[in-house]
Order: sequence, then structure tokens, then C-alpha cells
Amino acid sequence: MTLTLVHALEREILADIPLAQAMQLRIDAHSADRLALLAPLAPNINDKGCAFGGSLASLLTLSCWALVVLRLRTAGEDCDVYVQDSQLKYLAPVWGEIRAESRLAADEGWEGFFGMLSARGKGRLRVNACVLDQNGKPATTLEARFVALRREARSSAA
Repeated sequence: MTLTLVHALEREILADIPLAQAMQLRIDAHSADRLALLAPLAPNINDKGCAFGGSLASLLTLSCWALVVLRLRTAGEDCDVYVQDSQLKYLAPVWGEIRAESRLAADEGWEGFFGMLSARGKGRLRVNACVLDQNGKPATTLEARFVALRREARSSAA
């Protein structure tokens, strides 16, 4: 993934999603198979002084979405990406900076995803994400399925 694509996506997220700007999120790390978003605690705090559950859910979802979007853009694909369904688990409070790291689910692969996209103009993929607590243990987890739909396929179906 080129840094240009990563920086462009971060700017796009902050410009197009007001919540992301209010959360002060940024892309912290990325590779072909992982992506991490970071957000400070202060704008994402709840009444107890720890991370707000809605901020955790948003950061985890955006981390997964951004991983899929970056991989598609790196491959030169012009797609809309949607979260189809997800399961969120709050396991422990987060008392500091929030770092959400996403990766493909264990039994998923990019090859199958791109094969489906090539054949049908639509691909589905399961992605997992996690926020760790101050002890390095999972505090919040997300399992989600995302759908990528080629823009040309969407417009021709209308």
C-alpha cells in the first residue's frame, strides 16, 4: 500500500465522516493485511472517565472498513464498501488512548474476495478488530462482514 493512498483515505474519512473528525482519529499503522486506527481518549470519553462505547464501536468498524477500502484501492478497484453485519463485545474498560487494529478473519483470504468481485461485481469478506486494554488484553472486539460493490455494477443495476 502506498503512503499516498493511506494519507488520502485518512483525509477522506476526516472530511466525509463528521464523527471521525470529532473523534480525532488517524491511521496509525497499515500493511496489506492489517490496519490500525488511533484516537485520543479526551474526545471519546464517557461519564465514568473511560472510552465511550459508541466511540469504540465506531473506531473498530472504521478500522475494518478502511482495511478493505485500502486493499481495494491498492488493487485499482472502484468500489463502495458497506458493513453488512457485525457483532461487538465489550470485555473491559479502556482508560487511555484507543487503538483499534483490524485484520481478516482467520478463514478469509483476499484471493477469494477478489475472485468473487471479479466474477460478480460484488465481494464479501469477514474482518475482525480489537481494542486492547492497558494490560494488552482484548477490551473490545468486533467481528464484521463487509460487502464491496463495484460502482459500475451498482450503476448498471439501477
